[in-house]
This record gives sequence, structure tokens and C-alpha cells, in this order.
Amino acid sequence: MAEKSWGTFPKPTEDEIKTIITKDEGVEILVKYADNIGKALANQLTTNQIRAIFGEVRRIQGEWKTKPDIAKRNLILLKPKMAYRARKERGRAVGDLVSVLSPAIDFVQGDIKSFTRFVEFFEAILAYHKAYGGN
Repeated sequence: MAEKSWGTFPKPTEDEIKTIITKDEGVEILVKYADNIGKALANQLTTNQIRAIFGEVRRIQGEWKTKPDIAKRNLILLKPKMAYRARKERGRAVGDLVSVLSPAIDFVQGDIKSFTRFVEFFEAILAYHKAYGGN
């Protein structure tokens, strides 16, 4: 499937998001899109806007070790929180980021390996955001 351009960066297709989240061999796709997304958002989002969501992901990651059922529930509940944040923030950059992260959450489906890949994807986006000068 060809990538679709929307918002501020090329959006990975549903199949590509599924590969990133569910397969070890998806790491090249992960890096490609994290680079594109981080670069596009560097001048549109502050690190604090991204970290507000990322902090919640880290909290869920900490819960996963001791309270996996609660962590799985909180990951699903992250979707409405992200939607709220996207609506609350000025501009559409947060919404564009959420448009990639939200379907990625759907592919986690309670699996720790898939959740770890989701976290890696988000970390890579954040790293590229900073590398391209995001504040």
C-alpha cells in the first residue's frame, strides 16, 4: 500500500502501522515514519505537548509489570485522553500525531511485545522531534 499524505506528514497506512506494532521486522518502517513525523512536527509542537501524552504512556508502561490488566485498560483509555488533548491544543499538529498513535494502540491488543513496539515508535518520534530542533 502506498503511504497517504495528510496533515503535516505522510501517514503510514493501516498495514504499515500493524507491521510496526506487531512484527519485529517492522523496525525499518518504524524508523522511516518516526523520522518523517518527528521532522514534520519539530516546528509545530513543543516537547511539552508531546511529553504530556508520552508521560501517560510511561506511566502505563510502569503499570504493565505489576498490574497488567489495569495497564491494558489504561492504554485503551489513553485514546479519549489523546483525542481531548488534540482538540484542546491550538493548530492540528497534536491531532496529526494522535491520528497515528490511536490506530497503533488498536494493534497492541494487550500484548506486551506489541506494547513495547508502540513505546519504541513513540520514543523514536520524540527523539527525531528533538533531533530536528523541536523545543
